[in-house]
Amino acid sequence: MTWNMRERPENAGHSAGPTAEMMCRDSDSYGRIGDLETRLARSPAEIDAAQAVRFDVFAREMGAAMPPEAMRLGRDIDAFDAVCDHLLVLDRSIAGGPSDQIVGTYRLLRQEVARANDGFYSTSEFAIDDMLARHPQKRFMELGRSCVLPKYRTRRTVELLWQGNWAYAREYGIDAMFGCASIPGVMPEAHALSLSFLYHNCLATGEWAVSARPELYQMMDLMPREAINVKGAVSGLPPLIKGYLRLGALVGDGAVVDRAFGTTDVMIVLPTERISDRYINYYGASSRQPAA
Repeated sequence: MTWNMRERPENAGHSAGPTAEMMCRDSDSYGRIGDLETRLARSPAEIDAAQAVRFDVFAREMGAAMPPEAMRLGRDIDAFDAVCDHLLVLDRSIAGGPSDQIVGTYRLLRQEVARANDGFYSTSEFAIDDMLARHPQKRFMELGRSCVLPKYRTRRTVELLWQGNWAYAREYGIDAMFGCASIPGVMPEAHALSLSFLYHNCLATGEWAVSARPELYQMMDLMPREAINVKGAVSGLPPLIKGYLRLGALVGDGAVVDRAFGTTDVMIVLPTERISDRYINYYGASSRQPAA
């Protein structure tokens, strides 16, 4: 799995709250800025269009190796699509219907839905079951398959995706979010500085500890703490991971090489209780009523 957003709002959280345009405009809208709107997919046609956007980013742009059927259809598809909710960003200025207007997407999988089906996607790379078992009263949500078309890799688009994620999490009473985040390349040693920084400074321990599956485990502790140049380490991280760290995210122990997508993946764990007030105020402290 890969997240491929190239931009994060550097100043997010420094505002007193979301702008009026980010507040919901329609009953199922999670936010809007100018012509851009975020909401869940409403139909199979919109999910299909989101899969086409994912294919454009992952296969055509990044060169990910996909099954023959996906290549034939020009769609990034797997079995999880049928049970996940699909968060969209639409550009309403584009002519045509909603399926023509999708410019970004995120895939959301709630714990109760995962339990009723085939579990979480992340279990293919990370041993998350112990972490889930330590929190039987908490609700988890997996984030994944996030991508934005190149033209739209801007602060506004990413702000809307986060507005949507947060509103959705509030709606369903989510206590923690997690998922695989990707660093380009399949040689962890090439990212020794950044991986070591994550290991020494952001490692999830105790109740939030989680590790890569033993057969896939790649060491992240590649440099001693005292040898790490923090500025260089952080600058080498993809913007999405840096954004998660600003929100208060933790990182699991061990990386996983995803050769199909050409990435080195780390596990991100974000308990909502760790998100600072400035971000909660910015994205909206409340939304629809939590689900029962």
